[in-house]
Amino acid sequence: MLVLSRKKNESIVIDDRIVVTIVDIRGDKVRLGIQAPQEVTIHRSEVYDAIKSQLEQPQSPDSESISNSVPQ
Repeated sequence: MLVLSRKKNESIVIDDRIVVTIVDIRGDKVRLGIQAPQEVTIHRSEVYDAIKSQLEQPQSPDSESISNSVPQ
């Protein structure tokens, strides 16, 4: 892991396409501004983990698709 120190209004650049700027610092919280191409998805880690676990769960068929698959 790369660890950098930045002050308010200072930025880092990732891969010439993503700019992360320190917007505000209040106590133990840091607000970040992120500029990235639209095709780059950005999530907080807890949201990313929730999405990932949701995609890994086996999908159970809904009741409508079950009733449509039963021969009449």
